[in-house]
Amino acid sequence: MDIQRLIAFVIFSFSALLLWDAWQKHNAPKVPAPPAVVAGAPAAPGPGTTPTPTMAAPGAPPAVAAAPAAPVGAPVEATGQPIVVRTDLFEVELNSVGGDIRRVKLFKVYSALDRSKALTLLSADPKQYFVTQTGLLGEGLPSHKAVYQAEAGEYELASGQDRLEVRLVAKGAEGVEVVKKFVFRRGTYEMEVSYEVKNVGATPISPFAYFQFLRDGNQPSQEAAQTSAIAGVATFTGPAVYTDELKFVKVDFKDIEKGKQTHARKAKDGWIGVVQHYFVSAWLPKPSAEREYFTNKVGENLYTAGVIVPVGSIAPGASATVAMPLYIGPQNTDRLAKIAPGLELVVDYGWLYILAAPLFWVLKFIHGMVGNWGWAIILLTILIKLVFYPLNHKAGRSMAAMKVLGPKMEKLKQLYGNDKQKLNQAMMELYRTEKINPLGGCLPIVVQIPVFIALYWVLLGSIELRHAPWLGWIQDLSAPDPFYILPVIYAISMFVQTKLNPQPTDPVQAKVMLAMPIVFSIFFLFFPAGLVLYWVVQNLLSIAQQWHINRTLVAEAAAKAKGKH
Repeated sequence: MDIQRLIAFVIFSFSALLLWDAWQKHNAPKVPAPPAVVAGAPAAPGPGTTPTPTMAAPGAPPAVAAAPAAPVGAPVEATGQPIVVRTDLFEVELNSVGGDIRRVKLFKVYSALDRSKALTLLSADPKQYFVTQTGLLGEGLPSHKAVYQAEAGEYELASGQDRLEVRLVAKGAEGVEVVKKFVFRRGTYEMEVSYEVKNVGATPISPFAYFQFLRDGNQPSQEAAQTSAIAGVATFTGPAVYTDELKFVKVDFKDIEKGKQTHARKAKDGWIGVVQHYFVSAWLPKPSAEREYFTNKVGENLYTAGVIVPVGSIAPGASATVAMPLYIGPQNTDRLAKIAPGLELVVDYGWLYILAAPLFWVLKFIHGMVGNWGWAIILLTILIKLVFYPLNHKAGRSMAAMKVLGPKMEKLKQLYGNDKQKLNQAMMELYRTEKINPLGGCLPIVVQIPVFIALYWVLLGSIELRHAPWLGWIQDLSAPDPFYILPVIYAISMFVQTKLNPQPTDPVQAKVMLAMPIVFSIFFLFFPAGLVLYWVVQNLLSIAQQWHINRTLVAEAAAKAKGKH
């Protein structure tokens, strides 16, 4: 098998492996929902130490800090009341137990399965558990199990209103008055969670505040991750930590399970979040504030990722406030880059980020001019083809020369029959005589493989293409072609392309090359339409280029060969 076909076979095998892996994960048995666990109250911090929050688990509402009639260490269950907040971008459901977020519905992002429904990103559903938990650490201070009192059961950002504040007053706190506050603003997925702590006791206190996500280790629900499954590869799901020192670090659930997570712990910068395909939820401590990041396993298939910050020393009669920005929303690179340093890195462009990021920038620039992501993909494909034209032209000349030698190579095959060694020696001698490098067409292919993989990740990971239409039957470039028109066109174009190129002398190789268009088109039935569109345009351009080469350069090579003999 010659090198060019070997490379094509490697690409084919790589694609098959990705699709098989995704199919296995997609059809694997679902992990059962974790059982309910009730945790004790957080321990008070020791002198000079940073505390670790105690985590509750899903299934039943978290336990409340000990009520006056209950003995210490014997928490009682509480049935929390929902508190619903609506802004122009999302609906957030808080709960009076903990005053934490139990559900987030994004109004302007739709379900992959039903585009008439808004997508739910955070949820207390045991099948896909993902909530926030926050609290104060210190004796008698309210944790995420405390009960809060709200002024109302529903809040809504009114027309003409740019800011909405929700105040929750802690009940049963000892020696302190605590108000937990949420601030929402129009036009942003960012909110702020803060604690106002007043010391009404007789001695100074130095509390810490913790802000964490509690999530199961499952891949995102079918609603949120359908595209990830069908695209041939599962994108990353799990915690991520960013600091100026260590930069962006993904934390796999398996590493947390084994206690081998290697992210930054103490820092004065950065953020911590939970990443999934197209979306991110992140705690964003303010710059220069001391903080400690943590990730822990707290139950069967149940993990936390969060940050602890000091509130500071509060003298009797004094007050202090600690605030924590929180982003819950789509991975829009422009928006994320403005919110926090490194937050845009959550967009999963795979291991070729250094190529994928500029490719997306060019794609976005083209989209800004044409206003349609489908046409932007087509124009980007043409641009890539122009950039690689010199290399492709050289490869085309090499293939054209090889095609001219086809009859001579066939004669050598008839002459040496099944003696592969002598046949290969004779072919090498023929290449030397004709001054043809059989590897001349390989370099352009090898160089373009990283570009193809990078563009694959761009089309897979960019939320801008989610539900983005092209024309006619293609109304979502991130989903498969619903009528399989593009995969069929791709198969036809690939078949034509194989006929234009030199045909292999080995009949087995010839059958493999004829089968590849069919096999690839079957794979592409399940790939995002945007990626298939790229390959269709790529093939059509390659056909045009090869036709031009065969029309001009083959005749030139044939004339040169005739002159020598």
